[in-house]
Amino acid sequence: MAQTWFITGASSGFGAAFARFALDQGHNVVVTARRLDPLQEVSKIAPDRVLARQMDVTDPAQTNDAIHAAEDRFGGIDVLINNAGYGIVGAVEETPETELRNMMETNFFGAVAVTQAALPMMRKRRKGAIVMMSSMGGQLSFGGFGPYSATKFALEGMTEALAQEIAPFGLKAMIVEPGAFRTEFADSALRHMPKIDVYDDIVGGTRDFASGMNGTQAGDPAEAAAAIAKALESDVTPLRLALGDDAVDAIRDHSEALLAELKRWENTARAVNYPDPVDTAA
Repeated sequence: MAQTWFITGASSGFGAAFARFALDQGHNVVVTARRLDPLQEVSKIAPDRVLARQMDVTDPAQTNDAIHAAEDRFGGIDVLINNAGYGIVGAVEETPETELRNMMETNFFGAVAVTQAALPMMRKRRKGAIVMMSSMGGQLSFGGFGPYSATKFALEGMTEALAQEIAPFGLKAMIVEPGAFRTEFADSALRHMPKIDVYDDIVGGTRDFASGMNGTQAGDPAEAAAAIAKALESDVTPLRLALGDDAVDAIRDHSEALLAELKRWENTARAVNYPDPVDTAA
């Protein structure tokens, strides 16, 4: 049965790959981006099944207009993919507050705004899924990626609650945590902050990695689209879907380290209560 996919940040990378996959499956697609021109290539694939809208996720008017246009054209949204976003490379001290706030506006508040605009329609129809494109950096962070990870940590925390809130309405929410995929992210969507020399030895490796990986990443965006569709179609859709060997390995290692640290400090953690519990029954 044909669905309607609504994809933000669809001009390139993951967004464009998701749109092409959905069209190949016979679905309708609403593609959005800050500029309309790059969306024309996808629109040409199946003009009768594509609605292209200029939409900046930080602009409430454009967001609401696009959501209503999707409903008018296709009757509703079955899969909402919050993909719009960009990254920053730089130590925390190297990242001006304005840069961090701007990235939070797009990566976090933008996804929240699109979700809030779409939810009344999706609740009414009592079916559909919301996909949040996070990152393996939404579960762990590295020196030089702190500001970027902050936006993804925030997105994941909100989505974990959202999934519980919308389940009674027949809706799903899923967090996708890709590793390195061969998209334009490392090229046009990754901003490098001005250097502070004392951080060269600490953050320099991260800068070099981010600059050098473009075009060599192991992950295939088309395969990511297929994996997301498989997870959404499952009877038990995962809350989090890690994608790529690097993401799986890093998240597993990080989780095991967290558990080991929790166990190591468990006695200290438990020794903070009053000696006599309060009798709430009295």
